[in-house]
Amino acid sequence: MKIFRKIKELKTHLRPLQYSGKQIGFVPTMGYLHRGHLSLIEASVKENDITVISIFVNPTQFGPNEDLASYPRDEKRDIELAEEVGAKVAFIPTPEEMYDNALTTVKVEHLTQQLCGLSRPTHFDGVTTVVTKLFNIVHPDQAYFGEKDAQQAIVIEKMVKDLDMDVTINVCPIVREEDGLAMSSRNVYLSEQERKEATMLRKSLLEAKEQIDGGERDALLIKRNIIDRINNNTSGEVDYVEILNKETLEPIERIEGKTLIAMAVKFSKARLIDNILIE
Repeated sequence: MKIFRKIKELKTHLRPLQYSGKQIGFVPTMGYLHRGHLSLIEASVKENDITVISIFVNPTQFGPNEDLASYPRDEKRDIELAEEVGAKVAFIPTPEEMYDNALTTVKVEHLTQQLCGLSRPTHFDGVTTVVTKLFNIVHPDQAYFGEKDAQQAIVIEKMVKDLDMDVTINVCPIVREEDGLAMSSRNVYLSEQERKEATMLRKSLLEAKEQIDGGERDALLIKRNIIDRINNNTSGEVDYVEILNKETLEPIERIEGKTLIAMAVKFSKARLIDNILIE
């Protein structure tokens, strides 16, 4: 695997490959890779000539008092894992390399003001700005994101469409632990007891799906049931549970069409998110 830390050097390496007709797949990450990340890399390797990953803990998507300084990092392990599943290029810049006196941001309105955007109001501006920069640096034909971060994927798809970016966005299924917990780099923050409790996120979503499959259409009732399950069975604090139109992220009262049920729950050191799509 070739490793680049400078934007200019990465561009110099990639452009001749692109001009020669090679198709580039791209997986942006913040590192501390788990099987969810590796599934994205594997999808890219399967569908492209060259797969590029980025490892960058992006400071602009962290708010005050969030875990920027303590976010888990293991660059050597990340490189080994990514190389094992077929990635050919890793871009590992510093914040200074990415944001050299930058005064420009990219903002997607409305879609970023729901769900995680309420409790993390600057988060998505950081995400859309860094992803735009990474797309401009790498010029990928295809980019891969995980379904666990459903709002992020929807926001990026909208940004790409609105700005006429020449990249296809592929959203890949959530990868879970054997007990159903969605894989996340932040799972390492959980205590042993919290780790057991965290399985209730997935269980409550599956129970909601069973209710809907059984004919229940009252979104408020479903939402209350999910919150009650989490409050009664975990020490976590519900940040949000929302039931929304999947395309617009508008809250709905009656479940019909493509519906997203999304949640965020705060444990002592970890804020976990999960979701399920109902069609």
